[in-house]
Amino acid sequence: MTSCFDREDGVFRVLINHEEQYSLWPEWKAVPGGWRDTGFLGDKKACLSYIEDVWIDMRPLSLRQFMDNAS
Repeated sequence: MTSCFDREDGVFRVLINHEEQYSLWPEWKAVPGGWRDTGFLGDKKACLSYIEDVWIDMRPLSLRQFMDNAS
C-alpha cells in the first residue's frame, strides 16, 4: 500500500507553520492545525522545487530570532 505522499502525479499544496518551516500536503486533505496554506499548488515536483526556492534558512524562526538577539 502506498501513501498519498508517494504519488508523483498527485496534486499537492505547500504549507508553512509558525516556525516558517515548509511542508508538502495533498490538496484534497484538510490543512492540519498549526499549518497554513502558502497558496502554492502543483504536482509533487513543482511543490518541492518551490520549497527549495523559498526555504533558504532551514533553522526554525525561533532559533533564528534567538541567535540574532544573542549577537
